[in-house]
Amino acid sequence: MTAAAVVVLAFIVLLVIYVALAIKIVQQYEQGLIERFGRYRKTVDPGFHMIVPFIERMVKVDMREQVVDVPPQEVITRDNVVVTVDAVVYYQATDPVKLKYNVTNFILAATKLAQTNLRNVVGDMDLDDALTSRETINTELRQILDEATDVWGTRVVRVEIQRIDPPTDVTQAMHRQMKAERERRAVVTEAEGEKRSQILRAEGVKASRVLEAEGQAQAIKEVAEADKFQKLTVAEGEGQAIERVFHAIHNGDPTPDLIAIQYLNALQAIADGKATKLFLPMETAGILGSLGAIGEIFKSTDNDQAM
Repeated sequence: MTAAAVVVLAFIVLLVIYVALAIKIVQQYEQGLIERFGRYRKTVDPGFHMIVPFIERMVKVDMREQVVDVPPQEVITRDNVVVTVDAVVYYQATDPVKLKYNVTNFILAATKLAQTNLRNVVGDMDLDDALTSRETINTELRQILDEATDVWGTRVVRVEIQRIDPPTDVTQAMHRQMKAERERRAVVTEAEGEKRSQILRAEGVKASRVLEAEGQAQAIKEVAEADKFQKLTVAEGEGQAIERVFHAIHNGDPTPDLIAIQYLNALQAIADGKATKLFLPMETAGILGSLGAIGEIFKSTDNDQAM
């Protein structure tokens, strides 16, 4: 092989290496930072790009949402209870230049920042509030981290508290408290049910008695109206009978003797062997005179029969 051929071959190899170093492909989820002699020059979008090897270099920044797992740590609450808190932070790059040049290790920095602020947020709460206010803790911690990491060119999307574990003795005491609370609620619910049942039963008895009383009152009213109607009917019948007797007596023009006989029959019906005293009306003198006349009639009749 001649010297010229060696030079050509070397030139081709160098050219291939140069082109390979010059060609850069930026993926869809990335942003490219081009530096020239170590100084930031520009930001390129996803796609095919060419740089000057050995003079320029490209740094790729992942723009996708990332997850930072905050290691479990012990936090003292406001009421002096030590709890173990574990959290997860989701962030997304917004400015690749700041993310590259303003912080050396963003993952480590975000982890330490989350741990520090997590202690502050949970430390300002009582144990009961910390256990029941996870959404409040998430929101407050996200706001703090979002403001702090803005200078690093990132945006904290959300913060999730995975678990808050109190000590074993506190957990057991909470279980006993919850059990006692459930038993109390069961007793109260049972008492309220019994009370409601008695109220409904009393209301049913009351309604039954009211209906019964109304029915009896209606029956008494109907009986009274029927009795009143019956008495009116009887009275009207007796009145009509008396009126007819009265008219019959006057139309028949009875003699005193006939009246006296009817009077005696009436006295016999009144006495009926049961009366011990009889009160005669004031017109007895006239009637007794008629009886005397009747007696004379009977005597004359007997004398005629003896003859």
